[in-house]
Amino acid sequence: MTQTQDTLKKFIFENAAVRGELVDISNTWREIQGHHSAYPHAVRRLLGELVAASALLSANLKFNGSLVMQLHGDGPVRLLVVECDSELRVRATAKLAPDADIADDASLASLVNQHGKGRFVITLDPHEKMPGQQPYQGIVPLDGGDIATVIENYMLRSEQMETHLWLAANDSVARGLLLQKLPRHSGSGAGPKQATEAEDLETWNRAVMLGNTLKQEELLDTDIDTLMKRLFWEETLRVFDPLQPRFNCSCNRDKVGNMLKMLGQDEVEAALSDLGKLAINCDFCGKHYEFDKVDCAQLFAAPEPVQAQLHTSSNVKH
Repeated sequence: MTQTQDTLKKFIFENAAVRGELVDISNTWREIQGHHSAYPHAVRRLLGELVAASALLSANLKFNGSLVMQLHGDGPVRLLVVECDSELRVRATAKLAPDADIADDASLASLVNQHGKGRFVITLDPHEKMPGQQPYQGIVPLDGGDIATVIENYMLRSEQMETHLWLAANDSVARGLLLQKLPRHSGSGAGPKQATEAEDLETWNRAVMLGNTLKQEELLDTDIDTLMKRLFWEETLRVFDPLQPRFNCSCNRDKVGNMLKMLGQDEVEAALSDLGKLAINCDFCGKHYEFDKVDCAQLFAAPEPVQAQLHTSSNVKH
């Protein structure tokens, strides 16, 4: 059964400090692919899994802002990046090495960590920053053979949170399951009876064991309501109102202008001298922006920009 719209469902295990989420983000994933020329199959699989994971993690953001996950590679795939905000608005892109030849069954290690120099980066970027506040950024070596394991290891190392993820994606479907063991004060008092630490651990181990029965083919072929019932039919769950992830690109002309200002006036004027005008395409949605000499002169007459995160492709010489 196919969801009529993308859906994320959060749930907690009653009387235990364990929470979970299931997401079907397939419509958003297909729209993301529609903004790009076709990626190789192995890249689509990895990026689709990262899209599902971004929604699962962003659903628990405690601030109005964005979570950005990036895999920086030293192989055929140079960059995978997904941004998802606290309202579950998602965008994603990938950058490949020139003339990359990628097999359909290529592994994460061979694509992104070929020489052991791959990095996984998570950035938490509040939309409304306090004066002087910078985004939080965690950078770790790629540790794991798949997207789920990389994120699990990051969460344990950087956030001290036991997290398990099950992710699956193909050309048309992207789904995922997240389970997290919470600090006892965050979940143990959810019901009328407070669980003991031993009971919390027992529930956590049982939930992970049930999650481990989930195969990728089952995750791809089964809607999330059926998956929840199939996996946890013997558990007492409290299920919250569903959330709806969706594609959204936050690029605009002002952000592109700020990016040009950060390049510096000398570099921009040199590019204008060669090209006459600057043509810039957003890597996330493909929207096209042009700046001529008058536009650029107005940019540098304006106040200095606030740094904005924006991935673009252009014929500006870097």
